[in-house]
Amino acid sequence: MASGNRYVQLGLIAAVQVLAMAMWFSASAVVPALREAWHISDMQAVWLTASVQVGFVAGAVVSAAFNLPDRFPPQRVAACSALGAAAATAAVPLLANSFGPAVLCRLCAGFFLAGVYPVGMKLMASWFGAAGRGLALGVLIGALTVGSALPHLIKGLGALPWQGVLITAAAIGVGAALLAATLVRPGPHLSGGGASHRPRYALEMFRERGPRLANLGYFGHMWELYALWTWLPSFVAASTGSGETTVGLVSFAAIGVAGVVGCLLGGWGADRFGRAPAAGAALVVSGACCLLSPLVFGASWPLLLVLLAIWGAAVIADSGVFSTALSEVADSRYVGTALTAQTAIGFLLTVVTINLVPVLSALVGWRFAFLVLAPGPILGALAMRALGRRTPAEGRGS
Repeated sequence: MASGNRYVQLGLIAAVQVLAMAMWFSASAVVPALREAWHISDMQAVWLTASVQVGFVAGAVVSAAFNLPDRFPPQRVAACSALGAAAATAAVPLLANSFGPAVLCRLCAGFFLAGVYPVGMKLMASWFGAAGRGLALGVLIGALTVGSALPHLIKGLGALPWQGVLITAAAIGVGAALLAATLVRPGPHLSGGGASHRPRYALEMFRERGPRLANLGYFGHMWELYALWTWLPSFVAASTGSGETTVGLVSFAAIGVAGVVGCLLGGWGADRFGRAPAAGAALVVSGACCLLSPLVFGASWPLLLVLLAIWGAAVIADSGVFSTALSEVADSRYVGTALTAQTAIGFLLTVVTINLVPVLSALVGWRFAFLVLAPGPILGALAMRALGRRTPAEGRGS
């Protein structure tokens, strides 16, 4: 019965992530329409996504400072946060009529989403021991990937106006809140709440080698991930000259479909071969794709699609592995705080690269714009090599 319950909860927690994360890129998916409606510049378009990252960092800092996912029932934290993000997302079409108010709403959406994603990682880890936790968190990150790509699918399949896309994403977010509040429960493998207030743990964990290397690998991964997700549609459009519908469907396939495959492979590899080797392999592959991206720009569709599929799978395959590793080496009383602090710093880095890529594209064109992302996975792979070299059996399942 306990085994059956954990797989039911795995599905429920993953569903919450899919539904909630549909709000993340909801504004990014309708940038062309907003450019026309509000006459916004390229830099303002950047901040429709970057503002979510900044809001997420602020929310994660607040959550970690108050140890929210460790002091209160995590499913309730996730439910309230998803509902807040839904309200902020719906406020853009309903209340905002220009760029400034829209960015403020997107900041609020990101702030609340910080109470969904890291808390979901703690909930998932609470249901699985070391042997199956890698694959379980791979499923969770796969759900996040599908949710993040969902607005591209909504835009690609339908003829909704930009307001309809955002309202749809907000309604989906309300569904996430309802699921979390009524059906999701924490499992037996981690502390179930009631930890004392210890905000310093968010920094104290960096004194220990295991958490430090797991975090460094994650930071290299994040240097690449969200900038790629944000600007992949622009890269595809510039490379192929295709319209919005084709670009949206290709982006969903690369980010969502290939991403899910990568998450499952990464989780399986983490349980089968160890956390550090699995993460290091994914970082090497995604870094190679960064370096190869100029060669496939303007190439035939088959060649472009192959690279995008491999890249889409590799760039996210290691995300759950880092979360798994940190959940196992951090103080079990403060796993929620550790994961929240990890994501806060990682998402702060994404603000840098989301802004760097369009600057580079303006200077050298989209063909070479993604080269600025390559140092992240390269440095992350070196951190994983150091972790694996000194702890060869780290993270292996029984």
